[in-house]
Amino acid sequence: MIWSDGKTRCPWATPHNPLYIRYHDEEWGVPVHDDQKLFEMLILEGFQAGLSWECVLNKREHFRLVFDGFDPRKVAQYGPEKIEQLCQDKGIIRNRRKIQAAVRNAQVFLDVQQEFGSFDRYLWDFAGGAPIREYGLTSSPLSDALSRDLKKRGMSFVGTTILYSYLQAVGVIFSHEEPCFLAPCFPRTPRP
Repeated sequence: MIWSDGKTRCPWATPHNPLYIRYHDEEWGVPVHDDQKLFEMLILEGFQAGLSWECVLNKREHFRLVFDGFDPRKVAQYGPEKIEQLCQDKGIIRNRRKIQAAVRNAQVFLDVQQEFGSFDRYLWDFAGGAPIREYGLTSSPLSDALSRDLKKRGMSFVGTTILYSYLQAVGVIFSHEEPCFLAPCFPRTPRP
């Protein structure tokens, strides 16, 4: 389907939400190497479990506000009072298990940074330091391996399907496919 702006996009992108269109056109599949952005997307993908990405995306700005800009050092320090406050906040997805997981995952994220120098290095090493092109999947040996390792380290809401979506979102896996206008834009350069 050709959209009103003359472009063809991935079938999951919906024309009725400008926020979603901008996400598809400017973020999804673009390699991310900033640890704070990698943490944000990891937490948001966990909140997506059982829901649509559009639902999470529509709430992202409020998530950023109440989760201290997704600073993992701050999120890792959240105690029962902050967790309860988040559970009452109608601007986010109020799932106690997901909120508690975000706090624990922040702690593990910091441990990974300490061990590898950055979460970026840890993550991209799973892909050999460069984006992988694949599409039509919901999991892969890469997302399986990453899921196993993060679970072993103590993270939750990091199943292989959630992580496959995460890897697509942060550009480790490039999944724009024909006839999407971004399909020819596969980034072939390795991590800086």
